[in-house]
Amino acid sequence: MGEKVRVGLVYGGRSGEHEVSLQTALAVMKAFDYDKYEIKPFYISKDGEWRSGQVLLAPPSDLGSLRLAGGSAVVGTEALMPVFGGGAEQAQTAAIASVPAEVKISAVSSAANAIASSDTGLDVVFPLLHGTFGEDGTIQGLFEMANIPYVGAGVLASAVGMDKITMKKVFAQDGLPQCIYRYFNRTQWENDASFYIMEIETALGYPCFVKPANLGSSVGISKARNREELVEAVDYALRFDRKVIVEEFVDAREIEVSVLGNDEPRASVVGEITSSSEFYDYKAKYIDGKSMMHIPANLPTEVSESVREMAVRAFQAIDGSGLSRVDFFLRKEDGQLFINEVNTMPGFTPYSMYPLMWKESGVSYAELLDTLIGLAVSRHAEKQRIDYSGGSPA
Repeated sequence: MGEKVRVGLVYGGRSGEHEVSLQTALAVMKAFDYDKYEIKPFYISKDGEWRSGQVLLAPPSDLGSLRLAGGSAVVGTEALMPVFGGGAEQAQTAAIASVPAEVKISAVSSAANAIASSDTGLDVVFPLLHGTFGEDGTIQGLFEMANIPYVGAGVLASAVGMDKITMKKVFAQDGLPQCIYRYFNRTQWENDASFYIMEIETALGYPCFVKPANLGSSVGISKARNREELVEAVDYALRFDRKVIVEEFVDAREIEVSVLGNDEPRASVVGEITSSSEFYDYKAKYIDGKSMMHIPANLPTEVSESVREMAVRAFQAIDGSGLSRVDFFLRKEDGQLFINEVNTMPGFTPYSMYPLMWKESGVSYAELLDTLIGLAVSRHAEKQRIDYSGGSPA
């Protein structure tokens, strides 16, 4: 590396959490020490167009500038612009679908080349993307193919951490306690909704929570109190994914803990969320500002230690790296602890639970950024020891 570490920040994205990603990116840009780092922004529009900006000499002042309207379009510019008509943000899904496959492949190649090029000269990439097409292993695969060091979970952990159904199967294999759940895909629901309704009513009862299998920030989640609301909730969840998971209602405290590291991760102090809504939905998280964070959580020492131990187990079960926030339910009735999910790219503003729990643990926001960059570079160097030739001579 040179005198300064050159970091590419990738943010925005095609998911329903696009705006959340911009908030994260702005916070990270403001927190970096510009005497230590050179920051190169890469914005992905809601329709998948990549734009690169100039190296930042100071943090931007507002969210609007993060969209890099005057920046260079680095993905398939010549081929895509006739389709998008110069306004990628307003392009329709049908227009995107009409782009030939070879153009899309070229566009992906252009994105990787733009990040990995000698002109850019990046030492590491920090993907600040939440949800699908960013937190689910897709962009991590792009970085792997280009052999670029990047912050956070790898392809496998990202994919498992995003898919709530697969995640729960991995947790079950590791013996981590979970609430009761059922799942199905769009085709199964359309072919035999009555069967799944019966199964949910028998195994879970009402109320229950209906969620898209692949999404974050509580997008697409509904609480169903009867059969009519269940059907409506499933139809709503299927707007956001082809798979749905339905979970039993647990009258519980919502407990969270932050994990940091690669092969030897460590857990922060434990925190608790008191939601302003019936459950911790998108509005409660990002809009009304009335939900309360309690750090550290008021818990017996043995419960906190169990949460921290289980969080590390969950992180290792999905083969996590870099960072994750692990969420739990602590049932009020009997103190039973259930793991809910792992978030491989949690909210990361200075006011988000993940960095706040580390702050209470003695690690500042700036130190977190330094540590995550170091973990990314270290993991990439370790992976260079792998022989991908299969033992055949060069």
